[in-house]
Amino acid sequence: MDAGRVEVDPALEPVDISSALLHEIAQHARESYPEECCGLLSGDDTVRFRRLHKCRNDMTLLHEAAPATYPCDGRSAFHMNPLDYQRVEREAAEAGERITGVYHSHVGARAYFSSIDLAFATHPDFPFPHADHIVVAVVEGELVRAERGLYRREGPGGTFRGHPLRELPA
Repeated sequence: MDAGRVEVDPALEPVDISSALLHEIAQHARESYPEECCGLLSGDDTVRFRRLHKCRNDMTLLHEAAPATYPCDGRSAFHMNPLDYQRVEREAAEAGERITGVYHSHVGARAYFSSIDLAFATHPDFPFPHADHIVVAVVEGELVRAERGLYRREGPGGTFRGHPLRELPA
């Protein structure tokens, strides 16, 4: 049991995202199974989530190199490749966008914001402190459609709350 996790609160206002982007996240999660996928979403003030950018999950490589420092592998955690997210950040800026979201999958678990996810998102070195976080659940290589959520920080330095996602036609 992950006592520090954040669940989706169905009473909170849903956050809109296009069905095309949700489909891309789902496809990336299926491709990455049995490990977690990870990536970024970019957008602007008009469309918060405009484009998806896949990133490599380096957690298994880090775990194999230093298991005491990285006790989890890519099946239960993610570590976004720094070169990938730096490239994405440059490309987004060139397109007049910014990083607005981080996404990843949970393998064989529900789509909550785990204590590991929370530690990652609140770490002082986290490069995207204003980004929302989308988590999707994958079980046996298939996306669990009802298991997805968006986790948003309530103000600078505030706590994360889980919002339902509202899928919009592409």
